[in-house]
Amino acid sequence: MQDKVDRSSDQVAPSPVVGPSKPRLLQVLGPGLITGASDDDPSGIATYSQAGAQFGYGLNWTLLLTFPLMSAVQIISGRIGRTTGRGLAGNLRQYYPNWLLQSIVLLLLIANIINIGADLGAMADATRLVFGGPVFLYVLLFAAVSAGLQVFLQYTRYVAVLKWLALVLLSYVATLFMVKVSWGEALTRLIVPANPWSKDSLTTIVAVFGTTISPYLFFWQSSQEAEDVREVSRRKPLVRAPEQGEWALGRIQLDTLAGMAVSNLIALAIMITAAATLHAHGVTNVETSAQAAEALRPIAGAAAETIFALGVIGTGLMAVPVLAGSAAYAIGEARKWPVGLARQPMEAKAFYAMVVVATVLGVILNFTPVNPISALYWSAVINGIVAVPLMAIMMLLSARHEVMGAFTVNGWLKGLGWAATAVMALAAVAMVVTSF
Repeated sequence: MQDKVDRSSDQVAPSPVVGPSKPRLLQVLGPGLITGASDDDPSGIATYSQAGAQFGYGLNWTLLLTFPLMSAVQIISGRIGRTTGRGLAGNLRQYYPNWLLQSIVLLLLIANIINIGADLGAMADATRLVFGGPVFLYVLLFAAVSAGLQVFLQYTRYVAVLKWLALVLLSYVATLFMVKVSWGEALTRLIVPANPWSKDSLTTIVAVFGTTISPYLFFWQSSQEAEDVREVSRRKPLVRAPEQGEWALGRIQLDTLAGMAVSNLIALAIMITAAATLHAHGVTNVETSAQAAEALRPIAGAAAETIFALGVIGTGLMAVPVLAGSAAYAIGEARKWPVGLARQPMEAKAFYAMVVVATVLGVILNFTPVNPISALYWSAVINGIVAVPLMAIMMLLSARHEVMGAFTVNGWLKGLGWAATAVMALAAVAMVVTSF
């Protein structure tokens, strides 16, 4: 029987050390690209659409600001996984109190389940817009596909599927060029905010930061880097093989910068599209990504609506496995389970059971009086609470020589990481203040 992992496949091309002189792009782009692409999930699309619909081009600057901040945080997450050979939860378990680890993991699980439920519902609504049919069947179908990808697909093929699914994000670029955009104003507002500070604008800014810099992304990227160390025979944790450091850290930086650039550019395309169409025609309230797609029809035509809706479906197929997988990695590492998508299901029963359970609980949310879209507010609150201490811990962890060896984080990366932590702390305070 074929193993779930093709162990003869090595993502590191031959060289006297470990790195290729001219690596193929898809070999270099991995966890960072997938993380960035999955950040534009249907829930995020709804947030960016609402920002554009309500404030026009006025909040474009938020996505220029988030790019360096989220890039730094994700590079640090990836470096922790690649350097130690353990995911973020595994390192928290080893170096921090158990109560802190268990609290963070529990809150992450709750937030991820809410996001999974909201994303599945948005994908089902978008499918109904394009093809018609009952929403509940689509919810079940997408849940089965998302869980099945992780449980049954060979690891290297699963990663390849996620990389190719990232191309669906181009649908938002296509939609952008189907509408009439005031490019002068759109580009100006990348640097100069247009809206006065108000409770509504502040709430939306906090929402943009919260959906862009999210804890589940930290856990996912660090765990995927650790997974690659376990499954690619030539890769070793950098603390044990420092000669691999130069190429490995360069790959992580390139991969992550590319992934975060994709994430922010697509988010900006969505925000500009909503500003040029919905806001320009007086539509200022969008609660879901499917509503955003539907609202495009009378303004930009049926083709724009269809392309936007198909993008929602594709991004959901990327995001739901990442949400479920990041929760399973965090819980598995916290409880010392065998973890990893590269393992056979029988080798990591509890890990794969957690993937399925998180997905099923997301499905159930769609069949209860609890509206997963409304519950996203509480998901944002939880993420805001978890992100700040988690980012601070990551920064402290990445600076410890006994953890990172010769690869402690310093210089510009350290500065940006702490700046991101400070910005998220301000966002969390603002979120609390605006709630009263």
